[in-house]
Amino acid sequence: MIVFYALSWFLVFGLFALWSLAAWAVHAVAMWSVSNAGALTGVTSGVDGLRLPEWLSPWVPPEIAQTMTSLLSSFAPVVESLLQTAPALTGGLSMVIWVIWGLGSALLVLLGAGLHLLIAMWHRRGGGSGPQPASQVLA
Repeated sequence: MIVFYALSWFLVFGLFALWSLAAWAVHAVAMWSVSNAGALTGVTSGVDGLRLPEWLSPWVPPEIAQTMTSLLSSFAPVVESLLQTAPALTGGLSMVIWVIWGLGSALLVLLGAGLHLLIAMWHRRGGGSGPQPASQVLA
C-alpha cells in the first residue's frame, strides 16, 4: 500500500518540478522581452510605408486602403509610447508570474493531499487489503 502513496507523491513532485520549470522559463522570456522592448522604439515609424500588395490592389477599393493606412499611422504613437514604458513593468510582471506559480504550487499540494486521502479511503474499504487469512481462503 505504501507504493501507492509513494507513486502519488512522486507524480505530484514531478508535476511540481515541471510547473516550476515552466514558470521559470516564462519569467525569463517575459523579462527578456520586456527589457528589450525599449530597443524597438522607432520601429513603428515604418508604418507609413505600408501598402497593399500589387496583386490585391485591384480588389480593394482605394477608400478602404487609405482608411486602413491612416488608422495604422494613428496607432503608431500609442505603440511607440507602450514600447518606451515597457521596461518599467518588469517588477510587476515578475510579481504576477510568481504569484501564479505559488497558486499553482498550492493546487499541486492539494492534489497530492487529495490523492493521499483517496488512497487511504480505498485501503479502508478493503480495496488494498493484504493477504487474506487462511480461514477466509478455505471458505
